[in-house]
Amino acid sequence: MNCRAIAYFGCPHLGGTYSVYRQLQSGLKKFDWTVRWVGLGPDSRREASQGEWAAESEFGEVVAPDCADEEEQAAIFLDHLETAGYAAVIINVLANRVQTNAARYLDPRIGRIMVVHGTSPGTYAAAKSIRDHVHATIGVSPRIRDDLVNRLGFSASHTHVIATAFNGAIFDRIERVPHRGALRLLSLGRIEDESKGLFWLPDILGHLGNLPVTLTIAGGGRDEAELRKRFSPFADKVRFIGVVPAEQVAGVMASHDVFLLPSRYEGQGITLVEALAAGCVPVASRLRGVTTFAIEEGKTGLLFPVGDTAAAAGHIQRLLRDRALLLAMSQAGRASALARFQPDAMAAHYSQIIESVVGDPPLIAGCLQRDDWQLPAGLLPGLRTWLPASVKNRLRHIRERWQR
Repeated sequence: MNCRAIAYFGCPHLGGTYSVYRQLQSGLKKFDWTVRWVGLGPDSRREASQGEWAAESEFGEVVAPDCADEEEQAAIFLDHLETAGYAAVIINVLANRVQTNAARYLDPRIGRIMVVHGTSPGTYAAAKSIRDHVHATIGVSPRIRDDLVNRLGFSASHTHVIATAFNGAIFDRIERVPHRGALRLLSLGRIEDESKGLFWLPDILGHLGNLPVTLTIAGGGRDEAELRKRFSPFADKVRFIGVVPAEQVAGVMASHDVFLLPSRYEGQGITLVEALAAGCVPVASRLRGVTTFAIEEGKTGLLFPVGDTAAAAGHIQRLLRDRALLLAMSQAGRASALARFQPDAMAAHYSQIIESVVGDPPLIAGCLQRDDWQLPAGLLPGLRTWLPASVKNRLRHIRERWQR
């Protein structure tokens, strides 16, 4: 492998982590970097072997595909990284705890860049556990960088913000068709309530009563059956269309008017940026440094306090009544996304950091001995793991309201 190769920890799957990989895999070619995804263990093998990802196999590999023991995985994984000729690795914190912990044991000649995608306490604990063993850290939103620097002791000079871009090749060429009928609402992404707050969607529809609106639910996940049950009183207004392939997301968004994002927490919300790029006006939870970073309130979208379903419904009613405002926000959102979240700019920023890490790496903690492999506390289940979902959701709700 050439000396301009980078290992990106993770394997093909639907989600923000792999969206970042896809942007970097193509974008960093212009800077003469080759980026390959590297999965680990049987779980990665199962994910990467699904038919929809067959074309991705040439761009990466799964290490130790048949090994379930984490300590053995670690030894095989470290050997692979150190013999494959990688100049640097990109670690998606907590995506895989063995891969995350590998940062503490890796050959010091290999550059280490950590990407933090979420704002949960568990994600932050994991990031802090390898903080002193990485050369640079990237948060996908200003909120993440602020929390890492101000609360967790990360170096301000080596902690950066790089938001994930949208797929310019697809979104740049879509066209919106004028629509004067019922307001078409869209929820797109993983169907789970803990972070996404999707169980609030039926309440939002309830506040809208008999107003002419429809809601499309795109995606799949563990809470889909329960969400369908909660939507039973609104069967004539709601449709579930399943998981949308990445190349079809732009078209789905372009055929809807309003993008609903009632999340309790987000790292960035890539679908929010994609909605802006498609001209689908966001109505989203107000999350400091996340949705307040992506959306210029009142110009490119509308924000409501976390869990305030009446306020969310009020925004939708406003857009339903004022189609001129809807159109203006749609156009402003597209212009904003095109100006702020371009793939080329994202790749250029990553390249700048990679060149610095490889060419003039800052001093970090020495690597630990492989024979003493162990997981730090930040990568082990904490007390919050055992709390009921309702309690965790309440704590998140309080935290987000307090931090506005």
